[in-house]
Amino acid sequence: MSEQEEMGPSTASPVINLMATASGQGRVYQAGRDQTFHQAILQAEALRPVDQVVAPPHLVNVPAQAQVFVSRDRELAALDQGLAGTRAVVVVHGLGGIGKSTLAARYAAARAQAGINPVWWITADTPGAIEAGLAALAAGLQPELRAAAPLPVLAERATAWLAAHAGWLLVLDDVADPGDVRPLLERISAGQVLVTSRLAEGWHRLGANELRLDVLDEQEAIELLAGISADGQPSADGAAELVRELGYLPLAVKQAAAYLHQARLSPRAYLGLLREQPAVMYDRTARGADAERTIARIWRLTLDRLADTPSAGQLLRVLAWYGAEPLPRTLLDSPDTDTPDVRHALDELAAYNMITLDGAAVIVHPLVQAVVRSFPDLFPGADITNGLRRATELLDKAIPPVYAPVQWPIWRMLVPHIAALAQHAQPETDSNITAHLFNQTGLFFMSQGAFALSIRYHQRALTAYARILTSDHPDTLTSRNNLASAYQSAGDLGRAIPLFEATLAERERVLGADHPDALASRNNLASAYQSAGDLGRAIPLFEATLAERERVLGADHPGTLTSRNNLAYAYESAGDLGRAIPLFEATLAERERVLGADHPDTLASRNNLASAYQSAGDLGRAIPLYEQTLAERERVLGADHPDTLTSRNNLAYAYESAGDLRRAIPLYERTLAERERVLGADHPDTLTSRNNLAYAYRAAGDLGRAISLSERTLEDCERVLGIDHPDTLASRNNLAGAYRSAGDLGRAIPLYEQTLADMERVLGAGHPSTLTSRNNLAGAYMSAGDLGRAIPLYEQTLADAERVLGLDHPLTKAVQANLSSIG
Repeated sequence: MSEQEEMGPSTASPVINLMATASGQGRVYQAGRDQTFHQAILQAEALRPVDQVVAPPHLVNVPAQAQVFVSRDRELAALDQGLAGTRAVVVVHGLGGIGKSTLAARYAAARAQAGINPVWWITADTPGAIEAGLAALAAGLQPELRAAAPLPVLAERATAWLAAHAGWLLVLDDVADPGDVRPLLERISAGQVLVTSRLAEGWHRLGANELRLDVLDEQEAIELLAGISADGQPSADGAAELVRELGYLPLAVKQAAAYLHQARLSPRAYLGLLREQPAVMYDRTARGADAERTIARIWRLTLDRLADTPSAGQLLRVLAWYGAEPLPRTLLDSPDTDTPDVRHALDELAAYNMITLDGAAVIVHPLVQAVVRSFPDLFPGADITNGLRRATELLDKAIPPVYAPVQWPIWRMLVPHIAALAQHAQPETDSNITAHLFNQTGLFFMSQGAFALSIRYHQRALTAYARILTSDHPDTLTSRNNLASAYQSAGDLGRAIPLFEATLAERERVLGADHPDALASRNNLASAYQSAGDLGRAIPLFEATLAERERVLGADHPGTLTSRNNLAYAYESAGDLGRAIPLFEATLAERERVLGADHPDTLASRNNLASAYQSAGDLGRAIPLYEQTLAERERVLGADHPDTLTSRNNLAYAYESAGDLRRAIPLYERTLAERERVLGADHPDTLTSRNNLAYAYRAAGDLGRAISLSERTLEDCERVLGIDHPDTLASRNNLAGAYRSAGDLGRAIPLYEQTLADMERVLGAGHPSTLTSRNNLAGAYMSAGDLGRAIPLYEQTLADAERVLGLDHPLTKAVQANLSSIG
């Protein structure tokens, strides 16, 4: 302590104005401005030892309480526990606007009502403010000192009084640095000190207990919104969506609620304004509110304290474009990044609670992100556009290969951040890197069976490529091909086929008819024709593509082998097993020779050959080959690989075809459980497993489980894939079959009729699935004894099957047998 000057006589009026503004609501009486002090002669009684000074009754200056305070019972209990004992210090830290001061004021007021005295509040954001607050406490303890002692003397006397007494509570609100309060805390051996701060680091050195304050839960946030905006009557119109958008941050909710009350807006209307004009709304208050207590201005104060760490502002500009979910810290490390600098920036941001470091992950509050994106002037030298560019580059470098299941957990961790970037970045800002990122994301979603999301990302990627590179650039054409594939996977062949046709024409014009990409387009178009049941166009195009690939790429090229496999599959679909099986056998032999026995394409060929044997009714060769393929896929790819699960499903189907339901049903059940675990309950492969298991229950006569599972599968297909997806139509057909097996023709026939109408509309009258549906409806009419409708429908189906599929196709033969059975 510096030596104090001796006080002498004065003839001036001894007046000190003790004025300051507290954090939160209410007024705190403490010195908070530059003061002129006049020395006065003090009586000896005024300078008696501090241990003999008794605090006046109810010496309390806690800020006025907010009228609406939602439950913080757990946090209040934590303060009780942390401040128990003779001498205790608790630091409540958290993001600006999280409610630290409100919680402290609520706790302090309760302690005052419980008889604690004094309960003294100091706005402690600077060392000068702390000194002024202590001086005001000294004047409160001994009013006769107010006029005569200078500020440092009063502050020292208050510190000495606190050190000599117990049973008091001191609140130090909004402390900027632990060093500012260290001298005070080191003097105190009794009493309780409650500190609030945005800073999370350094408190343990002062022996303090720490309480990190988090946001409200959703119901608490809605109650707070309703309590301020509508006199306790919550508006259901968008309240949950609004508080979710505000990240459940108390100050943001209060700011919005006051504005709603003033403007008589619904939460949904405010949400619309927030999304249209974030910079305006985050910085706007209702009339009568403290203009400095807005989200934007509160955080400006925090960010100003980070001005000495420019990399912190630059990093926050990057993090602002990601999601609120945990972000792997490794994403921020790249060869062109100064890793120590990034770590320092992360530490600084975490220290001020602008981010949370959770192990190997970084978490950023969504409202912090929104404000950082909305205010260009927050960080001089840290441009928003550069932040977006860097955020995109880091994500693009972090995404792993699409079709490697072992990498899917990484994808699932990154997808929320890709989605956030896609949402917040305007399409006109998309770059070449953005387009690549979205294209790969679209492919990932296709692998996951999320076809609607796949289409959305491929559309965004194609728009960017076409704008940046021109419509006929090779990358643009690849993007167009991928969008067509997404449409095909979603069952939207009406958009897939024209897009495949246009892409093929453009690739032939730009790249040449013999370019590998042009040949790939030709293969893809043939596949789309096959999906549409148009084997008349699919097979010749497959044949032409195979011939061209053999000529251009060579007989052993993987692309050529793929063409050979696809042509064999088209022959099988047409019922031409005489050509399909030899071609499958030849392709398998060539893949074993060229790629090796364990290559995934070789294993796929083995599976396909087993399927062809099964289609030919040769289960003696099909089942051992399925069993061999499953064992090899488990060994090479792993038990959880999607291809392994497909093999398990196919083997179960072969057992079912052989009438061995005792082996089929357990294998179906296991496959369904594993697909739900690995792929998710809504993946198309999982829905297929559910459908297959229901069919097996039906074959076993367990109609109760068959119908229940079929109904659930149909509901899931309609929800996930849409009512017109081919898999949904197949599921509807199978449910009708289950009703028919149960003798419930009253439900079976209308469902068959609906399914047939939908298939004719979606797939076309000549599609094999449509012909199957027509055959099934005719069978239901026959079961009902309605031969007047059954016979003509069988005859129509037979004529169409002979025309479309040929006389030897299994479906043609089945319809012919059904018609013959009528006699």
